[in-house]
Amino acid sequence: MSMLATSKKVGFAIFARAADFVANVISVTGCDGSVLLVDTANFTGEQTAFPNVNSLRGFDVIDTIKAKVESVCAGVVSCADILAVAARDSVVALGGESWTVQLGRRDATTASLSDANNDIPRPTFSLSQLISAFSDNGLTAEEMVTLSGSHTIGQARCTTFRARIYNDTNINTTYATTLQSNCPITGGDDNLAPLDTETPTVFDNDYYNNLVSNEGLLHSDQELYNNGSTDAQVTSYIASPSTFLSDFGVAIVKMGNISPLTGTSGEIRTNCSLIN
Repeated sequence: MSMLATSKKVGFAIFARAADFVANVISVTGCDGSVLLVDTANFTGEQTAFPNVNSLRGFDVIDTIKAKVESVCAGVVSCADILAVAARDSVVALGGESWTVQLGRRDATTASLSDANNDIPRPTFSLSQLISAFSDNGLTAEEMVTLSGSHTIGQARCTTFRARIYNDTNINTTYATTLQSNCPITGGDDNLAPLDTETPTVFDNDYYNNLVSNEGLLHSDQELYNNGSTDAQVTSYIASPSTFLSDFGVAIVKMGNISPLTGTSGEIRTNCSLIN
């Protein structure tokens, strides 16, 4: 049974905030739940890193799930596993396909703000930089394009796409003008816009349709369809939505197997926000 079945309320919350976790199952050091750790007087986590601050949300949902699980099965299920299952169940709740989540992860007792700032792909990245960043973690260019499809849901802050809507030439003019009304040249850094303009709360292939229309929100999004080596894969996902959905499940399982803590490494946190 899914962990989300422990609470119908939690299920709806995960549904509403799915995008905040689908693309962030893995921290920069592996699928170890380090991104869940909050700053304390003696510890600095990853939540204030540029890619995460004021963007990654829903930590309270994971905490609620953890509390429900601990009440019936204390000290057994890691926060890292809960995060992975929540991502899968969120995709399913939003219309995507399911996949088998491999369990047995343990939780990190450390985090790295500098690694989060340096290693998480930036919204300004070129195609070659994106390919390199994913390759450094054992993921192919094809898997990078597939996993980028998680941007079919969720929102981004003005500060991450301002340069694109004012400076890029490969952007639909009407789309750029609409975005500029909510993202001025100065101010409004935290104003939000959907990553997928068509169906922002449905896990489908519309993200790729947006790219072909030059309506990728982030510069890095549009790089996937910009007369480059990944154009053909983008158009193939438009032609076959089912292929994208099945490929996504395979790719995210591979991503979830990047350097997990297992065995006696790490710990099983009692509170996902804090080290035991």
